[in-house]
Amino acid sequence: MKLLKNKTLLAILVLALLCGLSYIFPLLKPFKASLFMYISKIWWALLLGFILGGIIDHFVPREYISHILAKPRKKTIFYAAFLGFLMSACSHGILALSIAIHKKGASNPAVVAFLLASPWANLPVTLMLIAFFGLAKALYIIFSALIIAITTGLIYQALESRGIIETNKNTKLLSEDFSITSDFRKKLSAYKFSASQVLIDLKGVYLGMKMLMNMVLWWILVGMALASLIGAYVPQGIFHRFMGPTFLGMLATLALATIIEVCSEGTAPLAFEIYRQTMALGNAFTFLMAGVVTDYTEIGLLWINVGKRVAIFLPIITVPQVLLFGFIANLIFR
Repeated sequence: MKLLKNKTLLAILVLALLCGLSYIFPLLKPFKASLFMYISKIWWALLLGFILGGIIDHFVPREYISHILAKPRKKTIFYAAFLGFLMSACSHGILALSIAIHKKGASNPAVVAFLLASPWANLPVTLMLIAFFGLAKALYIIFSALIIAITTGLIYQALESRGIIETNKNTKLLSEDFSITSDFRKKLSAYKFSASQVLIDLKGVYLGMKMLMNMVLWWILVGMALASLIGAYVPQGIFHRFMGPTFLGMLATLALATIIEVCSEGTAPLAFEIYRQTMALGNAFTFLMAGVVTDYTEIGLLWINVGKRVAIFLPIITVPQVLLFGFIANLIFR
């Protein structure tokens, strides 16, 4: 009975049961094929996110994250967006890292900026977007994503300062003269490399990964299941028909992205297909960004792990910005 209380295990069992039943009921075969396609696209990003999150949890002291990403200063948001840009993880892989830095003491505005900057502004996706859209259009998408991440983080800071959203209780206050460099050198000189220490470190990384998986993985599995249902049973032609270069077309794209957002590497080709058929770069941008800012997986994780008001304000603050940049893109790149 204790195992049945594990939400991740329950989600895995339900999905496995549905896949098994597909051999008896042909109606479920498209769902199984869609689910396997999504798994094949994001498994590596999830694994990378959990490994990096485990490493952060074990090796990076809470003081370091608090020192860089906890202060209520504007530059904190720029640091968070820059760190998000450097992370080579998709929207689902970055979830584990976002929860990890939150647990280590990063402020809620910094966590949101980090979460928004990574999926569409990280280096691998930058190259992919250039290949699909060309340099000018790809750079517009990347810089718009970074601007939205930074602007949203700054708005969250203003909300936090007024007590409108929750603050991170994991933040550790430090003296102004605290130096990460000096502290790291001290810890490095005291570190004794040995086989037993390596085993201790591996166990620590594993426990960090396990903790993050228990917090994140079941949400991701639920999101994948819903996306698989849409991908399997809703014809793509219906979406293309209603996603022209108009405001209503962008709203339709917004609704689609909310439902089927899976992974930045996976949805970039879909975004290009939307652009190829409609010649509306703003719709492609809306599809890419809105999948991050309205995704039920990310909002649910923020709700459970960061704060209910933090989660509620995410689409309220970001969706108007996404639609604005999408509208501008449709005007510029006709």
